Amino acid sequence: MTTAGALVQARDRAVSNWLLAAADNRHRAQREWNDRGVALLRCGGAFTAIRVPAPLITAAAGSEERAEVSAYLTAALHRGPAFVDQTAGWYYCLVPAKACETWREPETECFGDDHYLGVPCPGIDFQHPWARSCWVVPMDGPADLCSPDAIRQVIDAARKTTAEAGAQ
Repeated sequence: MTTAGALVQARDRAVSNWLLAAADNRHRAQREWNDRGVALLRCGGAFTAIRVPAPLITAAAGSEERAEVSAYLTAALHRGPAFVDQTAGWYYCLVPAKACETWREPETECFGDDHYLGVPCPGIDFQHPWARSCWVVPMDGPADLCSPDAIRQVIDAARKTTAEAGAQ
């Protein structure tokens, strides 16, 4: 294994341990990750999520190509973590729980502490064979979350792009 590979594995272990703190039952959540690649975690503690429809994300990115969307979000969210549920067509950006206090963007939802969320196992990306839900921008480390302002900028860019396309 290369040094880079070992660092990614160490990062994914640290992120996994941090995320599992949001599970009602750590062992069950770990089994869910092992068996299905997704574990049900409680929002509202160390983190929560802002759900954004895929069409807004792809409009902002100017592409539906996975690699291009990933590159766009990596830059636009300043490496803040995001994953996609490809079947349902939603992107989820992990943010501090307090973001729900002020989040009011139409077409999106901030999940409060009364929500559970299926979070993919760290390390599952588009190349993974069971990537129904997968990381588009992996977490850099425990507690490294998105800025709600960065997500607003992505949504504003999507709306601008959509408005310009509609005007043509």
